[in-house]
Amino acid sequence: MVAQETIVKTNPSRFKKFLREVKAELKKVSWPSKQELISNTGVVFITVAVVSFLIWAIDAAFTQVLRFIIK
Repeated sequence: MVAQETIVKTNPSRFKKFLREVKAELKKVSWPSKQELISNTGVVFITVAVVSFLIWAIDAAFTQVLRFIIK
């Protein structure tokens, strides 16, 4: 943020050039279609759920092993 404020204060034309370049780069981005976005979001949710379950299961198993060792 400080660098950006410095650019604006020292040379406003540099900041305008920066914004034009950002806009040009965003036009080059290959944006996903709505269907691709929905599909990928579903994959992410399912993956997070599976990994969360696996971490919970491993944690529960280690907890039981430690309780057995401590007793």
